[in-house]
Amino acid sequence: MGTVVIEENHQKRPKINKFLDWFIHVFGYTLVLITVSIVFDDTVYIDNQFFGLWGILAVIIIFILNRTVKPLLFWLTLPLTALTLGLFYPIVNVFVLKLTDWILMGHFEIHGTFMVFIVSIIISIMNAIMDNVVIDTLLKGLKK
Repeated sequence: MGTVVIEENHQKRPKINKFLDWFIHVFGYTLVLITVSIVFDDTVYIDNQFFGLWGILAVIIIFILNRTVKPLLFWLTLPLTALTLGLFYPIVNVFVLKLTDWILMGHFEIHGTFMVFIVSIIISIMNAIMDNVVIDTLLKGLKK
């Protein structure tokens, strides 16, 4: 997850049960999203009813949007991203977060413009750390 996206690095990761792999990713990314909502409580809000259900649902929706809408947005904005030397790409991540906000209405909210951009970058960094350090280590341990 070098972006807000929930993407998997299939080349290096050991293969285990696909559902278990997906479940570990969803759980890890939910922790990242909830942590960001706690740290940036004025910018990101996740309804904490039902023991984090809305955080899990937000992660699943972001995952689905990253697999469907984001590739289309990437191709449509590729010339602009190239002209800005990649600086426009995080705007696509912000759009995915805003779309998730719209889908979940009051249960997941993103406020502001500049702070959402910063939060998007922080989520990307935290997801990369979670993916490369925590999840890979956990999956390697389960593989043995």
